[in-house]
Parts: sequence; structure tokens; C-alpha cells
Amino acid sequence: MTNYIDGFVLPIPRVHLDTYKSVVESVAKIWKEYGALAYFEYVGDDLELEGTRSFSEFADAKADEVVVFGWVVFDSKTARDLANKKVPEDPRMKDLIVPLTNTSRQIFDATRMVYGGFQPLVQLHGS
Repeated sequence: MTNYIDGFVLPIPRVHLDTYKSVVESVAKIWKEYGALAYFEYVGDDLELEGTRSFSEFADAKADEVVVFGWVVFDSKTARDLANKKVPEDPRMKDLIVPLTNTSRQIFDATRMVYGGFQPLVQLHGS
């Protein structure tokens, strides 16, 4: 299996987490319509390991923020590139991203999000 993933980390104000979750549930379905094999977002729970830099530190998370770590799985980089082109053009996205980007109702600061596309290095599936 030689999937390609987009990965991201971002801080979300704790007070906006429910709103963010409801938006992302809809956004994830759209990504899947355009070729994503799977879509995952997780909220940080245990982010400290002695001797390493924490996700909270990396994301410059404030005391009232949680760290979200997510990834979207694609069949290939080509499939990812096509989805990255089509998803923003989908008319449903306009309404969904308003709470994410409208400064009067913004639920997170996209400039603080860390993002990248990744090719496989090691993949171990099953037992």
C-alpha cells in the first residue's frame, strides 16, 4: 500500500471545539467525495514526553486551547492533488468555512496551522 497523506496540527480555542467538530464532520464528507480514503482528526490528550518538544509547544497553544492533530489518507499524491483542487471549489465549502475564517466569528487562526503532504516511509498493518 502506497497511500499519500496530508497531515496537520492546529490549536483550537476550547470554547469553539464543538463548533469546529460540527464543521469538520461536514468537511470530511466532502473530502471523501473527492477521493479521500479516510479522514481523521484527534484532540490532544497526553502531549508531553520528557526530553521532547510537545505538540502544545509546537502549536504555541495557549492555556484555553486544545491541540488538534489530523490527517487525510489518499490513494496517491495525484489523487490528493486533484482533491485539493476540487474541494475548495465545491459550493458547500463556502458556507462551511465561514465560521473558520470570518474574523468576527473565527473559531481558529489558520495561520497557526502546520500542514504538509507525506509519502510513506514505513507502513505496518495488522498483527
